[in-house]
Amino acid sequence: MNEPTVGPIVGYTTPEHTRIFLRGDHKNQVAVFAAVRHRKAGTQSWSAGLYSRLSKAYDMSDTLVLSGLSPDTQYEYQAGWFTTPLDQTVEMAAKIELRWPSTVYRFKSASPKRNRAHRYIVGSCRYLRLTANIPSRPDLGDKIFKSIHALGLLDGVLMVGDQVYVDDLNIAWPDREYADISLKYQAAFSQPYISQLMSSAPTYMILDDHEIEDNWPSNRDSDDDELYRNAIKAYEIFQCSHGPSHDLLADGRIDRTLKKYWYTFADGDTDWFVMDCRTERVLSGSDKRMIGVEQENALSKWLSNSTAKVKFIVSSVMFMPDQKKHGEDGWQSFAAQRHRILETIRSNAFKNVIFVSGDIHGSLTCQLSHSEDPNFVVHNIVSSPLCNTKLLPYASVRNLIFNAPLASNNKGFNPPTLTSAMISEDNFACLTLEGQQLKVDFYNPQGHVLQSVTIALQ
Repeated sequence: MNEPTVGPIVGYTTPEHTRIFLRGDHKNQVAVFAAVRHRKAGTQSWSAGLYSRLSKAYDMSDTLVLSGLSPDTQYEYQAGWFTTPLDQTVEMAAKIELRWPSTVYRFKSASPKRNRAHRYIVGSCRYLRLTANIPSRPDLGDKIFKSIHALGLLDGVLMVGDQVYVDDLNIAWPDREYADISLKYQAAFSQPYISQLMSSAPTYMILDDHEIEDNWPSNRDSDDDELYRNAIKAYEIFQCSHGPSHDLLADGRIDRTLKKYWYTFADGDTDWFVMDCRTERVLSGSDKRMIGVEQENALSKWLSNSTAKVKFIVSSVMFMPDQKKHGEDGWQSFAAQRHRILETIRSNAFKNVIFVSGDIHGSLTCQLSHSEDPNFVVHNIVSSPLCNTKLLPYASVRNLIFNAPLASNNKGFNPPTLTSAMISEDNFACLTLEGQQLKVDFYNPQGHVLQSVTIALQ
């Protein structure tokens, strides 16, 4: 059996199941199968293997679901791919005596306990330039994941946009073919330290613009249909497939039918709503939208139904503050919808709502209050970039608007307040929820804390 060409990636994980993504490779005149087996850490006997026949339709990849897990339990697993004659079925392949790869990976099933410490990593914008389809200095874009992995056990890693830059060489050599975009994902997700991290920590992803094209869809041209089709296919295969967007079928496999990219998940005393801020935009007319009608309604319903201590809303695009430059791509261009979301939170007295964002190549925390409602406060944690390039500048606090209210058609909300310094270097955020506080630690690629912020919960 062969080691995966990409993965394994531990995806959506609950107390009872986890999803494992892996990619094999295409071979002519043979069938290709993926396989995963697992056991509780410290035991000797492996489970029966899970098998899947891989196809070119999904770029020789699949997500296999380990079910029947015990909550809050350490597991070991092995994963790989192998070939058989073309006429072999999954049932026939499962009877083959295999030599499994020697690598043993580890993960922990989720804990249903609410009154416990929770710890998540948030990051975005990882630039990995390819020259002639070869990563240029991939170590620069990979070293930060060594420091993340060194932190130990994590409840989740949230990659909140620009996991790849499909448009990194757009001016000279634009990538539009699926094969070229797939190579970017293969290079980005198979570097040693990110592979080590994603093979053990539940990893959740959502796209931003560079998975397609800068400032998508504002910059969409009439000839971009092929680009979008191929970019979104790659996104679905490498990022969506192991996440909560896919339902489970009765036989325990993921339902490949995909109707939306936004999703929710719950973990202990945290609830997460991960928005799709790119593919549902309405750019003109009287009802401009960052997110679609169904998504906005689902967000309101989720806020009403959540009983978690903290409600995290992931917006790949920075929710606040507004920007002086490039604001047309941000929430300030969709001010009416942003106001509706904020007013839903305020009028219903929803507590401990925290937005999580990336995008701007700078990190910060800020909060928003209301002039007539002393009990209202929401926070935004911005974490970006994991790895910048000399071609792109870091964000500066001078490009942000803190001395005026958010762009809106309505009054009442005060100007946002910066609660941290701006971090203008490569970094990631570690969010630790314990008791009645959320601690936000920003780390540099060497694993040193750049800044710590504590958010008191209500």
